[in-house]
Amino acid sequence: MTAPHAEPAALLEAFRVAVGRRDGRAFAALFTPDGVYHDVFYGAFRGTDAIASMIDDVFYRTAEDFRWDFHDPLGDGRLVYARYTFSYRSLLPEAKGGRVLFEGVAIIRLEGGRIADYREVADTGPAFVDLGFAPERIVKILGRQGAALKARDEMKRHLA
Repeated sequence: MTAPHAEPAALLEAFRVAVGRRDGRAFAALFTPDGVYHDVFYGAFRGTDAIASMIDDVFYRTAEDFRWDFHDPLGDGRLVYARYTFSYRSLLPEAKGGRVLFEGVAIIRLEGGRIADYREVADTGPAFVDLGFAPERIVKILGRQGAALKARDEMKRHLA
């Protein structure tokens, strides 16, 4: 299978455009068939069907007008790192139609020029305030994020 975008900037631009136009199929085509997208809110989506559905059904179920910008991408053909700014207009009642803002870093592992693994480190605190989430809900979400972090192989030594 031919790599769709060999350069990090081209890959990230295709990523940004697909999310912004709610094109789950185009987005999923950036991934390997068994690729994984680890979302900071919703968890892991494995395989192109799940990743396409994440965009079309999960993201757009509670939000609209997605804007995703990548800054200062670095890549070596195996890994891509890029700082990003991201926002959307929330459809959740407690957000009152407000725009939700994030800043983060995308960590992308490539295989054959496609995304095999996407994960991110994001500052979710301001988003929870923008969303109008109650403190109990924030604690629940952060607890899930903490459990996922503790389950990663890289953390085993830290937990011993």
